[in-house]
Amino acid sequence: MKNINNKLSSYKLILGMFTMSMVLNSCTNLEIEATDSVFQDPNDSSFQGVTDPDSFLSNAFNSINGLVGGQENLFALSEVTTDASVVPTRGSDWGDNGIWRQLHQHDWRPSHFYIENVWNQWNNVHLQAAQLLSERTTASANVKASASFLRALGVYIILDNFGQVPIRDVTAPPFDNPPVIQGQEAIDLIVSDLNDAIDGLEAEAPGAGNSRPNKAAARYLLAKVLLNKHVYLKTEPNAGDMQEVIDLVNSINAEGYDLVEGYFDIFERELDNETIWFLTQSVENRIWNGLHYNQAPEIVGGGWNGFATLAEYYNMFEGDSDVNTPGSGQEERRGFVPTEGLPLNEVVNSSDINNNGIADGSSVGYGFLINQQYADNGSPLKDRGGNPLTFKKNFVDGEGNSSLLNNGETTGIRLIKYNPRNGASRQHEIFFRYADAHLMKAEAAFRMGDVGTATTLINELRTIRKASPIANLTELDILDERGRELYAELWRRNDMIRFGQYTRNWELKAESQVGNEIRNLFPIPANQVILNPNLVQNPGY
Repeated sequence: MKNINNKLSSYKLILGMFTMSMVLNSCTNLEIEATDSVFQDPNDSSFQGVTDPDSFLSNAFNSINGLVGGQENLFALSEVTTDASVVPTRGSDWGDNGIWRQLHQHDWRPSHFYIENVWNQWNNVHLQAAQLLSERTTASANVKASASFLRALGVYIILDNFGQVPIRDVTAPPFDNPPVIQGQEAIDLIVSDLNDAIDGLEAEAPGAGNSRPNKAAARYLLAKVLLNKHVYLKTEPNAGDMQEVIDLVNSINAEGYDLVEGYFDIFERELDNETIWFLTQSVENRIWNGLHYNQAPEIVGGGWNGFATLAEYYNMFEGDSDVNTPGSGQEERRGFVPTEGLPLNEVVNSSDINNNGIADGSSVGYGFLINQQYADNGSPLKDRGGNPLTFKKNFVDGEGNSSLLNNGETTGIRLIKYNPRNGASRQHEIFFRYADAHLMKAEAAFRMGDVGTATTLINELRTIRKASPIANLTELDILDERGRELYAELWRRNDMIRFGQYTRNWELKAESQVGNEIRNLFPIPANQVILNPNLVQNPGY
């Protein structure tokens, strides 16, 4: 295989799944539309370049929205496989042939539908980007820079989840088996693309838009890659990489991005100084997947009553563990449960479908919802069986045994960042934000031995979030702080692996999988291993 260095000038590669899978009706869907490119003999170099790069790039970015905004696929792999999220089967709801339970229990197989989807979808992302980066595509410098960012993002997600990335030379016959890169070779490609993106993308001040990646987004992603680099190489953290993480975050901060007060305000539609990149994707999945059927029924008929979190995750937060009402001493990020709705004129961007003067959804709380829930008029809500709607810490079956099967409607603490009171269909889901970058900087300083600076940075965030300072910072304190700040933002699996905690035990995890480091990577979908002999199934699968 040819060496992949710098910008691969002599050997332009399209990163992605190979064409054979398309012929065999794989769900990868990497076909290039005839309107986008010009085809010749399929046994020769068929790709002749993208004819409308601007539209092609817009379509590529639009595809990202659904890949991040869904409650399945990447979100499921990033959150449900951790201690932060669990989807129990409630009667006949959320059974889905065990697909959710397998993720939380670490009992998945190479044929798991969501694992296959992530492989197909994100390989397709960097395939599309590579088409734009081909020398056969005539595109503006800004399009090329955006494509460099997209390719880096797609390759990074595949590397992070699967450990190896199939690549394709756009000028090669479509039935050639694509070579595969991993480790340092994959990192070099990602870093090279991100440096090109940093050079070519525009600097955009916070609050100026941020619905497309800019210099700050490219720096953020490069910091993320370098922070995790030692995981992919199976080495110790490198001081030079950690210093570069710090420098990249400082550069983001110098552009005006910073921590802001009002934690849950960040997730409204208004722009702020924390948001580095948001997606124009509806936040409905994040709102409804955990709420009960009887919560905010006036908007879309109520919640879907699936997703919840573990008691141990809830207990990481500061405050009384059994009380979560306004004024009860909870730290800001844990949130609260209101006892009634709010007047319409007190809620930004809300509606009043019932025309009763109460903002729709304003009786739904923020953060972690536990114990009794309330209607807009202040009356205690009930479940569909007429019992008090009280969200409970534990997951138990009809006989009171700890289980993911046969749960009732009220088991599990629910969590919510995007509240329906501020517009249930708003298209504003945050993907990159500065608080994460700030925590990456603190972690990098800690890994370089500068515990004092790391402690200061952690406590700066905790003060803004109205939590008590930490006196003697440990490595696990940093992981916990990331958990408190970034829940449901698709980083928990990545974080737990980096801190060596992904294979530990947690409630309802399969006992046989505790300590099983094979699970740090997902399996390559079985059909892809068969079709491409250059792919080697990850150990243990």
